[in-house]
Amino acid sequence: MTTTSTPDRTPALGPTGTFVEARIKPLQYGYLQDHPDAVRTLAQLRRGAGRLAHEVPELWGVAFDDGLYTRGLSGEEETGYAENAAHAALTLYATHQQSRRDTRMHLPGRGLGGAVRRLMPPGDIDEPLRRRFVQAGSATTMSTRLYRLREIVTLLRRESVPLDYALLADQLHRAQRPGGMAKVRAEWGRGFHAHRTRTAPGTEPAPTTDTTTDKDDQ
Repeated sequence: MTTTSTPDRTPALGPTGTFVEARIKPLQYGYLQDHPDAVRTLAQLRRGAGRLAHEVPELWGVAFDDGLYTRGLSGEEETGYAENAAHAALTLYATHQQSRRDTRMHLPGRGLGGAVRRLMPPGDIDEPLRRRFVQAGSATTMSTRLYRLREIVTLLRRESVPLDYALLADQLHRAQRPGGMAKVRAEWGRGFHAHRTRTAPGTEPAPTTDTTTDKDDQ
């Protein structure tokens, strides 16, 4: 059965999303190839999942590097937004990819709304899951939003349903601006409602260029 859903990457990625995409690609490839550096880095990143960047100083130099600061960010406030968003996306991705050695959990074009809807039975609504999604969208602080997103990512990992973390990074960046979360909330809701068909959870196609391994996290 083929899967069709509305693409979420419109418009193109912004500076934060572009950085996250460039950061995740080699980590994901390395993890699926069981490269020790990638395995170790993702294990470190998981410690920061659900927390703001400044709350996890042990991840300085791990979550991101100077590449984040060479992408045209304007002013201290925007830079802070980018730091929080990139940190959140990378650490949530690390949580999502944990022990998933045969599937890429970062998948361009798979927005949060469509991913959540994919967890639900076709033609039906999982009410507890819907409430978690609503709580993530209605959270009034970044800290609460990240806590709720971590809960959702744990469910996505359990069912091997991937997510576009570069897109999420851009959305979390915009969500911190005045009035920005209203637009992000609309995107999440649109993705949820527009999703049409899906394969069964856990049947995402395996990577075509990455080799796999059955080893657990180290």
